[in-house]
Amino acid sequence: MSERFNPRAAAAVGVTVLCWASAFVSIRAAGEHLDPGPLTLGRAGVAAVVLLAVWALRREGLPRRAAWPGIATAGVLWFGVYMVALNWGEQLVDAGTAALVVNIGPILIALLGGWILKEGFPPRLFLGIAVSFAGVAVVGLSMSGGGASSVLGVLLCLVSAVTYAISVVVQKPTLRHCTSLQFTAFGNLIAAVLCLPFAPLLFSQLGAAPSSAALHVLYLGLFPTALAFLTWGYALRFTSAGKLGATTYVVPAIVVGMSWLFLSEIPTWLTIAGGALALAGVAISRSRGKRDRDAVVPPVEATDAAAPAAKS
Repeated sequence: MSERFNPRAAAAVGVTVLCWASAFVSIRAAGEHLDPGPLTLGRAGVAAVVLLAVWALRREGLPRRAAWPGIATAGVLWFGVYMVALNWGEQLVDAGTAALVVNIGPILIALLGGWILKEGFPPRLFLGIAVSFAGVAVVGLSMSGGGASSVLGVLLCLVSAVTYAISVVVQKPTLRHCTSLQFTAFGNLIAAVLCLPFAPLLFSQLGAAPSSAALHVLYLGLFPTALAFLTWGYALRFTSAGKLGATTYVVPAIVVGMSWLFLSEIPTWLTIAGGALALAGVAISRSRGKRDRDAVVPPVEATDAAAPAAKS
């Protein structure tokens, strides 16, 4: 089955992938001065404070009881383990290799979504995944500095991919019982509380680091976390977890462009070709077959508690 085109959901996806792509650049810059744990605490803490303030102003109330297992799972795995592992992994491998390994996640999402969420296994989705993964592989190889990568760094990025996939599959049914704002705000709060032991190190490292490090922490908390996870949750209401996960294959291509713009790193023709291939795969995964053009996947029905986000 396929879903009707929703311009708001499409715009939300665009915001998410742009913010998440920029996070790769920002994490690498902040990682020069902050360890993975303190950086995660700073990022989740900023996001939690901002989102809880918005939540209080909107008077949405607490999530329903049925939402808490999913929120807790995401708080531990997505906003906690994923970010620590990615922050650590990006200190050991280059951005291309990290993007390649983390982008195994959408394949796992499609498989878990088809099995657990009964989304099925549409051929176009897997064809698009195959094409996009090939493109991401080309981008990763072109940026891997001759292929010399830390085994530990690759394993850490693999941990990020697995925790990311599990969290997205958990998030889809959880959004039936809470808003995207509630899910993201309380998920980040849980992660921040779990990372509190890193607080002394965070303050000491920020005190010794240039002001740019603190600005990166603020940016990561406000945009790739607070804003991007909200827009991701909104878009997830209107499409399958597998198809939405496939759209993140454009992230490595955007990272290349941002590195070119902000770091003066001119991509090779091989990198550009890999990025184009990744984009082509996303287009294939989002396309409609003849059999499903008349079929429509309804959006996730929000409960009364989720109504404010459904209208936003």
